[in-house]
Amino acid sequence: MKLLVTGGAGYIGSHVVELLIERGHEVVVFDNLCAGHRAAVHPKATFVLGDLLNCPALAALFAEHTFDGIMHFASHILVGESMQTPFKYLRDNIDAVTNLLEQATQHEVKRFILSSTANLYDNPQHVPITEDEAVIPGSVYGETKHVAERMLYWMDRIYGLKYVCLRYFNACGAHPNGHIGEDHHPESHLIPITLQVALGKREKLVIYGDDYDTPDGTCIRDYIHVLDLADAHIRAMEALANGAGSRVYNLGSGTGYSVLEVLETAREVTGHPIPAEVGARRPGDLPKLIADSTRIKSELGWQPKFDNIRVMIETAWNWHRNHPNGFNDR
Repeated sequence: MKLLVTGGAGYIGSHVVELLIERGHEVVVFDNLCAGHRAAVHPKATFVLGDLLNCPALAALFAEHTFDGIMHFASHILVGESMQTPFKYLRDNIDAVTNLLEQATQHEVKRFILSSTANLYDNPQHVPITEDEAVIPGSVYGETKHVAERMLYWMDRIYGLKYVCLRYFNACGAHPNGHIGEDHHPESHLIPITLQVALGKREKLVIYGDDYDTPDGTCIRDYIHVLDLADAHIRAMEALANGAGSRVYNLGSGTGYSVLEVLETAREVTGHPIPAEVGARRPGDLPKLIADSTRIKSELGWQPKFDNIRVMIETAWNWHRNHPNGFNDR
């Protein structure tokens, strides 16, 4: 298939592009590089510098290429920032997917994979969390993903655009060969922040609260390796190509790890003491979030291969210690 990957220069998008090309697909990456890195894009992918908010540029892209499907990653993704600058998220994220879907339907693209989020489940009543849990977005960012999912519902009804929304939990790790990995500015994810302490980029790790109702008092989260995430995206696209209908899946390893467990594992992997101190709780943090991925395992045969937190951190450490300044393109 010939596939468009928006945000394909970003952390998750670049790993998906890598796996797509390994599996014989043709890929066009469309990215404005505001958060992505040109060096992260596979050399066999066609790279187009462009912004989804630029309608003429998007029209030119679809005029030049005919796509069998679209994978949409490009968006602002910081939960905290979305609460501080809500209109940036409401405008940019929603306008971006609107513009993309308008071009997709005009050019009769029939397959669409949305990079969605577990932030749709702000206060789940059941953990592990299934797809039947009530959708109550936990932030403006989560709301923009909910809007995108609803837009896809209508695009299917009106135009027959089949879609899969992948609501995933905490992406982590890096490609095992170490040539691409996580490089955010600023960094907001626990594992890379912890490894930055080991590299001397930060003085210490701050643990936001140790009095939660969990075995060690720190928050528990479900971590999913970025390549397992990439595999799920490709399986979803191939299922649509084989006639599957639109659907939604939760994605996670199904195992929860606390902040202290991640910290101790990182200390073992890096051989560094990684100083840490306890700070105040962050508003909105829930004690425990774990995915139930039974549905995608049953329907698509997906199974995480990197389902151990030590292996996840080892691949991340391999990337960070060999690229302490990331992709060096800023």
